Amino acid sequence: MSAAEAPHRTSSLFIIALAQVLALSVWFAGAAALPGLVAAGDLSSFHQAALTTAVQIGFVIAALSSAILGLPDRVDPRRLFAVGATLAALSNAIALTLPADSLAMIATRLLAGASLALVYPVGMKLAVSWARGDAGLLVGLLVGALTLGSAAPFAFTLADIGLGWQAPFIVSAVAALLAALIILAARAGPNMRAAPPFNPKAALLAIKDPALRLANLGYLGHMWELYAMWAWIGPFLHIYWAQQNGDAFAANLTAFAVVAVGAIASLIAGLAADRYGRTTITMSAMAVSGTCALLSGVMFDATPWLMIPLLLVWGMAIIADSAQFSAAVSELSPPEWTGTLLTLQTAMGFALTAIIVQALPLWIDFAGWQWAFVPLAIGPFLGVWAMAKLRQRPEAAKLAGGNR
Repeated sequence: MSAAEAPHRTSSLFIIALAQVLALSVWFAGAAALPGLVAAGDLSSFHQAALTTAVQIGFVIAALSSAILGLPDRVDPRRLFAVGATLAALSNAIALTLPADSLAMIATRLLAGASLALVYPVGMKLAVSWARGDAGLLVGLLVGALTLGSAAPFAFTLADIGLGWQAPFIVSAVAALLAALIILAARAGPNMRAAPPFNPKAALLAIKDPALRLANLGYLGHMWELYAMWAWIGPFLHIYWAQQNGDAFAANLTAFAVVAVGAIASLIAGLAADRYGRTTITMSAMAVSGTCALLSGVMFDATPWLMIPLLLVWGMAIIADSAQFSAAVSELSPPEWTGTLLTLQTAMGFALTAIIVQALPLWIDFAGWQWAFVPLAIGPFLGVWAMAKLRQRPEAAKLAGGNR
């Protein structure tokens, strides 16, 4: 990279990350508004879960469609990002006009997820185009942006400005529109290349190749808990703080902190994985995360001085390893199939989150809010096993320059 390109690299990465944070705030607008929606009227467990589940499903459908059509290679990625962010804002605007318990409201969440499939992967492509031996750090930066964007709607509920449950929808819509504007000021880096065509045959490789199968299984274990925790941490904390004689402000502030703190962990883990190994970091993060999921039930009656630190640790551990599964697949894949295999990995992960987010209320109805997150421990513990098996295979030498 020439000296003339260096300033553009810094400014472009800043703009890309900021635009990601702003646009991705749309993702959990429904989850952040959920306590207010429930208080405002009768909302079934199905509708409560569907406000997040529909986003996941929309994202999967649009991400696969975009990859098959090669949209990021046919359209200027900045303009594609801007279109996605604008559509995400529109989905929120439409939601404000609809009854909370309507199927049309769920449809707007589906549109939001489809729109964000033109934001997150495209922003990742733009960021990595500026890599100069630090792709892991850049991926960690974008995962951190995803985390902050996911946390932002919980912050939007903190200021009581008379908007009620509409606040997360309104503010995140404005943020997404701002993202659509500022992303046009970013530049693509010198490493921007057209991705190889989507190849459905690679799906078989993802299953047949032992190393790829284990890396994907580890990722699925990670995704089993991530979005379910993010989706339901708000209602969980409203119940917790109510029994502690706290108020909605304390619950929303805690929810924001628990999700947002993961952004720091993503950056730290991205640096650590290159030095200490991908399997080391993923196994450690998932072991901590699974343990926190179990302890969240045991500690439900504990003082906030004990419960909140536990949840903050969980918020860091649950996302810290996220970027490393994508990095592992890219290192283990044949170069001509890397893009397809990464798309498939993402699609499988988000499809799984839709199932878990929708199913968790059934468990909560049975076991109560105290034990709401206990089933989420299954995923990370399975993921630890998968990454331990991957670590033992000879292909693991390809990870992080030999750092397993």
